Amino acid sequence: MSKPITIAIDGPAGAGKSTVAKRLAAELGLKLLDTGAMYRVLALKALRAGLTVEQGEAIGELGKGTVIGFEPGEPQRVFLDSEDVTGLIRTPDIGEAASAISAHTPVRRVLAERQKAIVAEGGYVLEGRDVTTVIAPQAEVKIFLTATLEERTRRRYEELVAKGQQVDREELKAMIAERDHRDMNREDSPLVQAPDAVEIISDGMEVDQVVALIRGLAAAKTITS
Repeated sequence: MSKPITIAIDGPAGAGKSTVAKRLAAELGLKLLDTGAMYRVLALKALRAGLTVEQGEAIGELGKGTVIGFEPGEPQRVFLDSEDVTGLIRTPDIGEAASAISAHTPVRRVLAERQKAIVAEGGYVLEGRDVTTVIAPQAEVKIFLTATLEERTRRRYEELVAKGQQVDREELKAMIAERDHRDMNREDSPLVQAPDAVEIISDGMEVDQVVALIRGLAAAKTITS
């Protein structure tokens, strides 16, 4: 019996990876892995432990004993050592901390090995900053989903405001730009487009359009495999 298809979606912050991945997983009957959520969980635990985002070695060690779990839900429920932290990890501050700790090799080593093991059997939609190049280079469908900084800022701003969070739009834009710089220039697994990834620039596109495009790519791979 053939292994079920895997779809890996890379791209910068605010490009819509999570929304698209969630829809694809639901529509195609695949499991969902939000790799960024794992960094957010570890960032939350590190800050609670009194660590700073610069203490990569210590955070990596902390990660070794950290249990990160997922359960279905809307949104997908995320657990830190059995505590439901779904809402706690979705703030701008935790997002910024997650981006900062992800630059440290000891942190990436711990989480990357877990992520590789999770998706090894196939049947996943996974999204993050290095999923097509490091975590699942064997994925049948690889996508680099991006949009302009202005568009990504608008989307993230509207998302946070809808959740009742007070956000300064210009500060958010600066934060996303800084995260882009950090992700693209880190020494370990920088954000790059894999040579065989299909680039989708989603400015002016609805979520339905992006999902339909990727579904078409997945269908073509399934037919030819």
